[in-house]
Amino acid sequence: MIRRRLAGRDRGSFTAELAAGLPALLLLLLAGLTAVNAVTTRAGCLYAAREAALAASRGEDGASAAAPSLPPGADVTLSVGDERVQATVRAPVRALGARLPRIAVVATAVAAVEPGATAADP
Repeated sequence: MIRRRLAGRDRGSFTAELAAGLPALLLLLLAGLTAVNAVTTRAGCLYAAREAALAASRGEDGASAAAPSLPPGADVTLSVGDERVQATVRAPVRALGARLPRIAVVATAVAAVEPGATAADP
């Protein structure tokens, strides 16, 4: 003999599962989008740091060379030694959420001072 289930017993279970799982899914989506934003910002910082280090190693102004490729709100720091130039770019990443703290992304590039060129002071 086969028992039949009554149609009304499972009524509303999908709505309850959706109400419990939707906030977790939304949080996961926001965390993923923030991670993608951080990786993209870090790639921009790395490119700007390379440009700044190479320009400073040739004796040019590294900060102005990196300016076109800087992410919004980024800071450039140059340190010049006898044989090498180090450029560090730090940029804030906005987390997707109004009350979450900002994340700072940092990228550093080093270039050797070219022969015959004097490295520009920061």
